[in-house]
Amino acid sequence: MPALTGRIRTPKQQSGYRTALRTPGAWKFYLAAAPARIGIAMTGLGIVWLIHGATGSYAAAGTVTGGFAVAEAIGGPQVARLIDRFGQTRMLPLTLLLHTGAAALLIGLAVSSAPLWMLVGAGVLAGGSLPQIGAQTAARWSHALRGSPVLSSAFALESLGTGLAFLVGPALIGTVSALVSPVVGSGLATILVVAGGLSLSLQRRTAPPPGARVSRKKRVRLMRPGFLALVGTSIGVGLFFGAMQVSVTAFAVGRGTGELAGPLYSVTSLVSLLVGFAYGARRWRLPAPTQLVLALGSLFVLSLPLLTVDQPLALGIALALPGAALAPYMVLSSVLTESRVAPAVLTQAFTWLNSGTAAGIAAGAGITGRVVDAHSPHWGFGLAVLATLVASAMGVVVRSSGPAHRPPHENPTEQGEEHHPHRDHQAADHERAEDAGRERHEYVDAEH
Repeated sequence: MPALTGRIRTPKQQSGYRTALRTPGAWKFYLAAAPARIGIAMTGLGIVWLIHGATGSYAAAGTVTGGFAVAEAIGGPQVARLIDRFGQTRMLPLTLLLHTGAAALLIGLAVSSAPLWMLVGAGVLAGGSLPQIGAQTAARWSHALRGSPVLSSAFALESLGTGLAFLVGPALIGTVSALVSPVVGSGLATILVVAGGLSLSLQRRTAPPPGARVSRKKRVRLMRPGFLALVGTSIGVGLFFGAMQVSVTAFAVGRGTGELAGPLYSVTSLVSLLVGFAYGARRWRLPAPTQLVLALGSLFVLSLPLLTVDQPLALGIALALPGAALAPYMVLSSVLTESRVAPAVLTQAFTWLNSGTAAGIAAGAGITGRVVDAHSPHWGFGLAVLATLVASAMGVVVRSSGPAHRPPHENPTEQGEEHHPHRDHQAADHERAEDAGRERHEYVDAEH
């Protein structure tokens, strides 16, 4: 099995995407996680619909969604530590059981017109138990392909999977909530999360072994300045998403076209999906930190037209523009994290990126809900533009922090893995390239 034991040799015409998916078991866990990705993409917007339908207040909807996102941000890394210790196949079913109960409680309280504090409490329980599917699939890719040039293509596939989920999910939850009921929409989101999560947990062969990433000799430090800056970019992008969730919904409902809220919100994801595929299909010579700054700066510029829209069609066009910058950002954040973080804490690192986004969504949704109630959706779009400035500033910090290398004691033999000379040679080559400031991220060509 070359994808697991040494250097992967492929014909020049064979794409990195194809090579990554030909890794033993890759297709199975990648497809198994797809329903859960869609369900997770539906959950936050579903809570906005559910709580607004029960209370008639965007402020209440933003508060509950914010509590959900804060709990997800805080609870996710703690669950990741348990996953590192006990393994995905053991912890994922338990997490799904807790999330199902919490989601059912939130729906029941909303239907029974419970007070806001109870709704927030149920939202916190649902967020804290939401499984971090993306972090777990990324960890599987890294476990199978660590040291391989195909790993960056695998992360591009992760970005495409997420983009597709956020294309389908918001459109689905918006359509179901508007045409059927918000209760049915939130219930469908929960079913998809559970179905995909259970399917992933059954893929035992590709799951990282329990404790495989935990260094028994020396605890690895995760919270270094460069990584914290990466988390900061995630918070800024999360602020953008949180503001957009509430603002787009309020814009559509305010013009009597509530059924368009989901499809409109999905326009950004559609463009991100297409641009992400093109971005991953070529070799980029610019260093990854420089690409990150350019992507986030472009996100700010491309978000400015949101301040001037006044019709759903114009909003749809304006929503398409930011997607062109979001796709490269999503790939680059994973590539930089994998290159700057020790394998012993990589699962937690990916989860912290998700937590940063969730924290940003929490703040963005909570603040925007109140601002939209007091003023108009355009004020919410203004907050979204400010959020892109936050992300851009943190991107500059990432670039100025310079490349960071894994500690020298973190090598395959200390992680309980078999020693592979080809893989070690590739890792050394990669570090020398970083030292020279010539980081190259190959998304299609699977050879050096």
